[in-house]
Amino acid sequence: MKVTVVGAGAVGASCAEYIAIKNFAAEVVLLDIKEGYAEGKAMDLMQTASLNGFDTKITGVTDDYSKTADSAIAVITSGIPRKPGMTREELIGINAGIVKTVASNLVKYSPDVTLIVVSNPMDTMTYLVHKTTGLPKNKIIGMGGALDSARFKYRLAEAMEAPISDIDGMVIGGHSDTGMVPLTSHATRNSIKVSEFLSEDRLQQVAEDTKVGGATLTKLLGTSAWYAPGAAVSGLVQAIACDQKKLFPCSTLLEGEYDLDDICIGVPVILGRGGIEKIVTIPLSDAEKAKMQESAEGVKKTNALLEL
Repeated sequence: MKVTVVGAGAVGASCAEYIAIKNFAAEVVLLDIKEGYAEGKAMDLMQTASLNGFDTKITGVTDDYSKTADSAIAVITSGIPRKPGMTREELIGINAGIVKTVASNLVKYSPDVTLIVVSNPMDTMTYLVHKTTGLPKNKIIGMGGALDSARFKYRLAEAMEAPISDIDGMVIGGHSDTGMVPLTSHATRNSIKVSEFLSEDRLQQVAEDTKVGGATLTKLLGTSAWYAPGAAVSGLVQAIACDQKKLFPCSTLLEGEYDLDDICIGVPVILGRGGIEKIVTIPLSDAEKAKMQESAEGVKKTNALLEL
């Protein structure tokens, strides 16, 4: 199985590394527009193969989409990263043109590809791919919820001084600092609700820290994070490639689910060989429903800036 990652920057290279280390793909193609950059990243990663024990072939190419032909899955990370003080929404003008071009080239050479969108603003870029590629809705996936949920679980474990393997939790809604909806009412530690361990005020702080997780790292690093996004993508790719039927919150096109229509936003889905095989509807409290609607309004405002 061939997997393509477009964009050989920090996020794209981390995606390629984690996918290769998991050793389920025959080849990972890393593509970038900067001459020699993807080739260099691929060579560096291949020189870790004997040390990390993987046989996946990593190939770097400069802007030659013919080398991505027959990819089963492709990841779009390309676009400019966030800078300190920049919102994901401010990226839309530049990144929309990049993502549209990348997606059309990928589909040209791999008409049955499943696309995973990472570029920000992620929900709007996922919507753009739906509107411009003609791929079926199950084959277009926005990564955000998987990453946001990992950050939520990290914050919950931190608050409870518990191992993360004890923690289960999920974030739905838009992939933005104001749009995320951490589901504290559903979060558990070994099947026990986290509200048994944490006060309401502490849970609220965990939710707020989760929502600004990306901005916090951007301020510290001077650019977007890459380890956790790369790991989140590799989890989605593996679930699809290995037909795992795993449940992740992902940005998907809704057509009435959660009382939302014609919008890509994060909700729980089952991922398998067919991409998004099922949208899972879960009960939400009145407060969570209100936050979900508010999040959707924010995503729609950003979508309105697209030139479709």
